[in-house]
Amino acid sequence: MDVSVDQLRTLAAVVDEGTFDAASVALGITPSAVSQRIKALEVACGRVLVTRGKPVRATPPGQVVLRLARVTAQLADDTARELGVGGPAGLARLPLAVNADSMATWFLPALARVPARQRAVFDVHLDDQDRTFELFRSEAVLAAVTSIARPMPGCSVTPLGSMRYFACAAPDFAAAQFPRGFEADALARAEMVVFNRKDTLQHRFVTEVTGASLSPPAHYVPSSADFVRGIQLGLGWGLVPQLQWEALPDPGSLVHLAPDRPVDVPLFWQVWTLDSPPLRALTAAVLAAAAATLTPA
Repeated sequence: MDVSVDQLRTLAAVVDEGTFDAASVALGITPSAVSQRIKALEVACGRVLVTRGKPVRATPPGQVVLRLARVTAQLADDTARELGVGGPAGLARLPLAVNADSMATWFLPALARVPARQRAVFDVHLDDQDRTFELFRSEAVLAAVTSIARPMPGCSVTPLGSMRYFACAAPDFAAAQFPRGFEADALARAEMVVFNRKDTLQHRFVTEVTGASLSPPAHYVPSSADFVRGIQLGLGWGLVPQLQWEALPDPGSLVHLAPDRPVDVPLFWQVWTLDSPPLRALTAAVLAAAAATLTPA
């Protein structure tokens, strides 16, 4: 398969930007040149690599080539930086997948700890910890914080520790909805606050506590900070990361509904095994931050 770095960069740009026109702006070439590069890449691979919709998406064969594109671009950027022939900023681009609760607590400080000489432009994709692995596998980010321990070929997996969650509610909500404690009847009717429709953590917890498959009414609040704020305001109860609860200006604004039943979600660092100084520096910063903040597995 005879492909060029420019063709691979163009594939990544088309998928990242969502349209051929936007990719042309990002790459500084004409839309016609973008189309020609993608067509030449598809001919070389013998497969259709992208859907021509809005947004453009990688086909299953395209996802395989996209992984090659990410890895090749990273190695090319690292080589250019070492030779002193990179772009004006001289910064590598690192696409990452991270669960929202980690991003809201310990992960952003980890990015800030990457040494300046290895600093990169971070392109962070947020999703549920069960779904970041799909981003890692299908969208070919270079690294991910995920709850999946199964390694992808060509990748390494390191345990980070666990995010610990507690069932919490505002004091008035807890008194009104759970007067006799965290019982099945109360759980069936009390509103929950859920991050999004991919988030099954609360539902799994209810099943574990009650032994029944219940479907309580749920508010969907797809922001980690607003998720906690919604619980503080009495919208419903939810599983709050211990790290977020400890960081609240007024921890008394939430009460623990089941303090003896914490939920620990193991997290793992999945990363492509590249000889890339920025990626190595990022990995070191992430592992150090996780060791200092997460619950030991």
